[in-house]
Amino acid sequence: MNDIWLSIKAWTQRILLALLVIYCGLYIYNNSGTTVVLWWWFKHEHATTVFLLTAGAFVAGVIFTILASTALRTLKQIREMRHRGRQERLERDIEEMKTKAAMLQTRPGGIAGDNKAV
Repeated sequence: MNDIWLSIKAWTQRILLALLVIYCGLYIYNNSGTTVVLWWWFKHEHATTVFLLTAGAFVAGVIFTILASTALRTLKQIREMRHRGRQERLERDIEEMKTKAAMLQTRPGGIAGDNKAV
């Protein structure tokens, strides 16, 4: 029974891949001849095909996505470093206060609460 489902799954994947390849081929064929005018800047226009325009837009989108995710990751790391530095500074201050408190001398005569006014 498992062999039948694996076979169905494999054939479904093959059919979908074949349909995707056929669609991509038709897209490239139909859009390679169609020209469009791309406006870059004032009095700077460039004639190109629809296929090259969409391919360029796709590549630009991929590059933008990579740059945006890298920037967000960098900001997150900077926040973590600031938090970690703040935490380490607080721990150092606490250790320093503990060291200073240990260095203080206690009054001779026993318990600190035994202070009698004379």
